[in-house]
Amino acid sequence: MYIAQPGYGPPTQMLPPQPTKAKKQLNVVGLIALIAAVLGFIFACTPGALIVGWILLPIAFVLALVSLFLKDKAKWMGVTALIASIVGTIVGFMVFFAAVGTSLDNALGSGDIKVSGLQGTAAEAGTRENPSPIGSVIESDDWRVVINSVTLAASDAVVAANQFNERPTEGSEYIMVNYSATYIGDDPDGQMAAFVSVEYVTANGTTVNGLDKLVVAPEPIDTTSALYKDGTATGNKAIEVPTATAGQGVLAVRPGMFGDKVFVAVQ
Repeated sequence: MYIAQPGYGPPTQMLPPQPTKAKKQLNVVGLIALIAAVLGFIFACTPGALIVGWILLPIAFVLALVSLFLKDKAKWMGVTALIASIVGTIVGFMVFFAAVGTSLDNALGSGDIKVSGLQGTAAEAGTRENPSPIGSVIESDDWRVVINSVTLAASDAVVAANQFNERPTEGSEYIMVNYSATYIGDDPDGQMAAFVSVEYVTANGTTVNGLDKLVVAPEPIDTTSALYKDGTATGNKAIEVPTATAGQGVLAVRPGMFGDKVFVAVQ
């Protein structure tokens, strides 16, 4: 039997304090990674600033990984930064290849080829069977090419032009093609006339590109200096061709690396 003692209350039981859940601290590394990932993603989507995105995204990826291993730090920013850096890299590659494709198309592609001075119908003109005459203007989006003249039996002039020029092989001769290449594109860095090609196609359909036997023609055309809008390079190109059928071949003119060929008569 319990008898209450005067001045004393009932006995109390002391409970242990409840543990409080520690709040995770700000993950500074994760925050930096997230900021870098967001900025890198934005720059990766901008063709003119791709390089900045490619610098920031790998940094964000590494920092995001580091942030995930920091003890007692919030992880959500690191996870978000990791995802953003990976997606940003994929998008960056897509934008890069799209930009490269566009640049190649603008720099080397030629679009529709326009030719003035054609003979015959539009469907047949400019072909091997019905070549365009000398003096025709061949124009793409970036280049305007004119074959000014073709000199057959030019071996003596070509050999005399440079002491290292060899005589043509037996049964062949050098012809000399004088042409003008005008850059009409809008590349601020300009382009070289080397993007324009002039080849000789024999009567039996064999292409002679002038590289089979390298010789320096008199007053050669400069194909390595940059031309800017409306700039023109004019000069000669020497090509070794079969003597017996020299006048029966045609020139294959390509106004730009990816342009369609237009065939021009040699006489």
